[in-house]
Amino acid sequence: MHTRERIEACARAIRQRFPRPVEAAIILGTGLGGLADEMTIEQVIEYGQLPTFPLSTVESHTGRLLCGTLAGRTVMAMQGRFHAYEGYSLQQVTFPVRVLRALGAETLIVSNACGGMHPLWAPGDLMLMADHINLLGDNPLIGPNDETLGPRFPDMSEPYDSALRRLAREVAVAAGITLREGVYVAVQGPNLETRAEYRFLRGIGADVVGMSTVPEVIVAVHGGMRVLGLSIITDQCLPDALKPANVADIIAVARRAEPTLSAVVRGVLARL
Repeated sequence: MHTRERIEACARAIRQRFPRPVEAAIILGTGLGGLADEMTIEQVIEYGQLPTFPLSTVESHTGRLLCGTLAGRTVMAMQGRFHAYEGYSLQQVTFPVRVLRALGAETLIVSNACGGMHPLWAPGDLMLMADHINLLGDNPLIGPNDETLGPRFPDMSEPYDSALRRLAREVAVAAGITLREGVYVAVQGPNLETRAEYRFLRGIGADVVGMSTVPEVIVAVHGGMRVLGLSIITDQCLPDALKPANVADIIAVARRAEPTLSAVVRGVLARL
């Protein structure tokens, strides 16, 4: 479980190397670690150097905390996140969000690579997360609640901040970027979905599917953070035209589309 003592111990270890308060935190998803190139990095902290911090085990998730500035803001970026399918509990998956909040971050920007189920969207498209569906079969808030971290029953009527979404749309229009907007559904994985499962997920209102993000967003909202979510569609998941997925191709699409995501993130931070 998240405890105030563990959170503060990890936050202290980070402050010893990067003492400035953090304005915004960024979580970089599969194939999206290159946003680090946009940052002015002042300190790099390996996850293994931080007490009770999980370790990344997935390809393209480097496992480093990058501290510095981006678009004039003091930021920390997680170059690699954690997933339930790695064997971590959702409390472990979301522990870094608690730490980033303790370090002062009031805004969380989450990114991910995802499968696209909307028939009019294509691989490489960028989607603004308007809402989500949690099909992980678990919730990071299950268990005793520490009121100093957040309320027992956090409201989720608007998990993705409307003002941040408006900024993202403005940035995209100004830059000539096509920005889709839709619903992300989180599933446990690690296998990809069957044709029947894609039909089901589309039928319940999802536009894209992935294996991350939702737990971090739940904990961020619980802790009073504003959240912006951005997804890169890496493959089309249309049941009647489904082709075998290749992880290398998925990562390659994410990396090709990354400059678009970086431009939106940079623009939103500049306008905060």
